[in-house]
Amino acid sequence: NIIMKTAAFASLIAGAAAFAPSKSSSCSSALQMSFENELGAQPPLGFFDPLGLVADGDQEKFDRLRGVEIKHGRICMLGVVGYLVNKAGIYLPGDISTDGTKFSDLGSGWDASFAVPVPGALQVLAFCGALA
Repeated sequence: NIIMKTAAFASLIAGAAAFAPSKSSSCSSALQMSFENELGAQPPLGFFDPLGLVADGDQEKFDRLRGVEIKHGRICMLGVVGYLVNKAGIYLPGDISTDGTKFSDLGSGWDASFAVPVPGALQVLAFCGALA
């Protein structure tokens, strides 16, 4: 029982240490100098690039990657809205295929993704490819 209390106390101390102020380290790399003041770089991480995608300091590459990130975030938000709309029972009117399958027959979530007829899934894939 005392071991359990000691372990719980140690985990509380470790958790509290995560929120303690850290010593600010100075770094003089070109990466820190070029993107440290960009929008989104904030304490405690500063500019966070774990894969080193813009380690060369190329501003044009950075701007392109930032635009792509924003685009993908917006697509994800639209996907969540679409999921919620279907979960609420709201579907497009009409048929999804010529065999009489209605949009409302597909359901919602991943089950609906797998219930889409193959020609319809290929159209969605082609449309997304054209947008990209």
